[in-house]
Amino acid sequence: MIEAKLIDELNEIVGDDNVFTSPEELLCYSYDSTVLQHLPEIVVLPRTAREVAGVVKLAIRGKLPIVPRGAGTNLAGGTIPIQGGIVISITRMTDILEIDTVNMVAVVQPGVVTGKLQAEVAKQGLYYPPDPASLKVTTIAGNVGMNAGGPHALKYGVTSDYVMGLEVVLPSGELIRTGGKAIKNVTGYNLTQLFVGSEGTLGVITEITLRLIPQPESSGSVLAAFADLDDAATLVNRILQAGVTPAVIEIMDQMTVQTVDDYLQSGLPRDAAALLLIQVDGVQAAVDQELEVVSQLCRENRATMVEVATTPDEEEVLWKARQSISPSLTRVRPNKLGEDISVPREAIPQVVNRIQEISRVRDLPIVIFGHISDGNLHPNILFDQADPEEMERVEAASSDIFEVATSVGGTLSGEHGIGLLKQKYLQLDLPEATVEVMRTIKRALDPDNIMNPGKVFPED
Repeated sequence: MIEAKLIDELNEIVGDDNVFTSPEELLCYSYDSTVLQHLPEIVVLPRTAREVAGVVKLAIRGKLPIVPRGAGTNLAGGTIPIQGGIVISITRMTDILEIDTVNMVAVVQPGVVTGKLQAEVAKQGLYYPPDPASLKVTTIAGNVGMNAGGPHALKYGVTSDYVMGLEVVLPSGELIRTGGKAIKNVTGYNLTQLFVGSEGTLGVITEITLRLIPQPESSGSVLAAFADLDDAATLVNRILQAGVTPAVIEIMDQMTVQTVDDYLQSGLPRDAAALLLIQVDGVQAAVDQELEVVSQLCRENRATMVEVATTPDEEEVLWKARQSISPSLTRVRPNKLGEDISVPREAIPQVVNRIQEISRVRDLPIVIFGHISDGNLHPNILFDQADPEEMERVEAASSDIFEVATSVGGTLSGEHGIGLLKQKYLQLDLPEATVEVMRTIKRALDPDNIMNPGKVFPED
C-alpha cells in the first residue's frame, strides 16, 4: 500500500497532475499488448530526467518496485507491473532535442514516437530505419529496452545498431551518461549496449542519441507466390548470393494469405504455400536493376506469380496485404498470442512445417509470417481467452514452438524480448552459466531488485 506521505512527495516532484492513483487510471497502466494484466499501486508521468531520478530515490527508500513504461505495445508482458509498485510512464517526455545533420544523429527524449522521429528526420533527407510494426505509437525508449527490429533489419539492422549514447537513471537514483556522438568509442566497457535490450531491468532511459543515415532515393517491390515453401525459403539465399541485399523480405504462409484475403477480398492467391514480399531501395538505377534481378530469380525458383511495383502507389497496393495481417486475425478468434522466434534461414522450411503440425495437433489456428530474410518468424496463435481449455492448449502450443526453435539452433525471441511470457523457457535457449552472468549484472546495478522485478529471470 502506497502511503499518503509518499504520494504527497511524488506530487512535489512531478506535479499532482502527473500522479495517478484512481482505480480507473491505474487500470490503463495494468496491461500491454498481451492478455496479461496486473494493477500498479501508483503511476507517475515525469517530464525530465531529474524528476525520474527523484521518483526512483523515493522508491528506493520504500523498496517499491518500479516499472518503466512507454506506449505499452510490448508483446511479452515486459511492462506488466506484476508486483504492483510504481509505473514510471515516459510518455510526457516527447521532445526531439536535436537533429544534427552534420554528424547525422538525433538526440531525443524517451517518449518520442518512432514514426514521428522517422518523419521528422526525413524532412532533413535523413533516415532512421528500425521499424517495428507498432512504429506509429511505440516509443524510442521502449524500442531500446526491447532492442526492437522490424522488416528492414536485413539491410539496415535493429535498434542496437543505431543507439550511440544514452542517459539513464540507475536503480540507485544516480543519473549517468554513456556514449555520445563520436562514431568510434572504445573507452571502457560498452555500457550503452548493456542497457539496449535490458527490458527496463537495469534503469530508466531518459535520453537517447541515435545514428541516422541518408534517406534512400527510391524503392521498388516484388510480390511472388510459391506452391512449395522450400522454393520460397531457398530464394532468399539466391537473392543474397546474386549481390542484392533487399531492404525487406517478408513471408506469409498459406493460412496467413487466406486470412488476409478473407479480410481484404483482394484476390490473393489462396492456394499458394507462401507469399514473399521483397523490397529493394537505393539510387534509382540500382533499384531498377535489382528489381529485374529479383523478379527473374523468383521465376527461376518456380514462383507461380510475380508482380513488380515501381511507384509508391503500386508499392502501397502490394504491401497492403502485409499491413493488414493483424486486423485480419481478429476475424478468426478474439485473441492472439504473437510469438517471435528467430531461427537460421536454412531451418525455416522445417520450422514452418513443424509449427503447422503443432497447429493441427493442438487444434489451434496458427498463422505464420515474419522477416524471412533474417529468420525472424512470428507464429501467431489465435484463441478465445474466455475458454479455459483452449488457454491450456495455447500454453502447450507456445512451449512446442519454443522447443522447435531452439532445437534447430534458434532463439526464443528476435525482437519482442522475454518479459513474463517467455521466462520459464529461458533454460531452453541459454546455459545456466550465461544466465548467472546476467543475474550478476542485475544484482550489481540493482541490489534491491526494484527495477522491473519479476521479468526475464524465471525465479523472480
